[in-house]
Amino acid sequence: MRTTLAAALGLRVGLLQSGMGGVAGPDLACAVSEAGAGGCAGGYKLVDGALSAMLGRLVAGTDRPVGVNLIPEVVGSDELARQVAQVLDQTPPHVYLSLFGLADDAVLERITAAGRRLVVQIGTVQDGVRAARHGAIVVAQGVEAGGHLLGTPDRDDLIAELRALLPDACLVAAGGIGSPAQAARAVAAGADGVLLGTAFVVARESMAHPYFKTAVRTAGEADTVITDVYEIGWPGRRHRVLATDATRNPDQPRKFIGRTVVEGKAYVVPRYSAAVPTITTSGRVEEMAMYCGRSCADISQERQAADIVADFARVMQGAEQGRESTDARLREPVPYGPHLPRGHAPDPHA
Repeated sequence: MRTTLAAALGLRVGLLQSGMGGVAGPDLACAVSEAGAGGCAGGYKLVDGALSAMLGRLVAGTDRPVGVNLIPEVVGSDELARQVAQVLDQTPPHVYLSLFGLADDAVLERITAAGRRLVVQIGTVQDGVRAARHGAIVVAQGVEAGGHLLGTPDRDDLIAELRALLPDACLVAAGGIGSPAQAARAVAAGADGVLLGTAFVVARESMAHPYFKTAVRTAGEADTVITDVYEIGWPGRRHRVLATDATRNPDQPRKFIGRTVVEGKAYVVPRYSAAVPTITTSGRVEEMAMYCGRSCADISQERQAADIVADFARVMQGAEQGRESTDARLREPVPYGPHLPRGHAPDPHA
């Protein structure tokens, strides 16, 4: 039986916040979860003491469903296994695991065997089917999304194709969703919930650098580009970012252009680094990777995370009530004529 995102994770609002590395710390994740949606902290390359420190603040900040996002292709299989083990060992059951991209079957099975909810973001139909077979909530990322791109299809096309193949899966739409109207459109395409990234970059609880927030708030769709220049630390993956001097002139020297601090440890930032500018970053922030989706056209203010969730609550709850009403009608016996064969009921989202 198909279920909504809210029911699958125990949320009041069928909305997920993207676990953006650097931007989505425990403060943002907990604020989103306390507002009734699914917050998520970016684990990125954190491990050992740094990861434990972040997990401690996350667990202390909320007892509602909240996630930790990990990126298999960035850390590799051994370090991913260490990260997963830490999350499972150091957090209570209300903490779910969110993967950006697929991991090996053994990792997926370890998470679900531990009784944790698993969220997997994908960009292709093939990966979506595989994630669903492991019982994951499948986040279908369209090319409209900001950040690293996992595929090439548009959001609604990917959702529609996955829904046709996975009628009972919990599907979440991601990419280009900056307004309740876009969320409603994604639900109409077959989604059971939505994921927002760019909209939460500008949240007051976000760790994004003030320059980054202002750039997102004042940008339009035409100000974003798909490129591969920000590859240091995350090679081989296209990404949608705000256009900068680095994207316009990709052959500049790869010298250090700034510094940043992550969990108390200082790092230098080279030009073309995949790292985003945060509140701890100094230097030539205007040249750094500012991941931004096409949804920036609908975003103009820095606001509390709870207010952003509230904007989407009505449309998401209305969609869930509509689903329940439709499902109830489909379960009622047809008073005249033969029943439709099982599996051939009309799709209420077509």
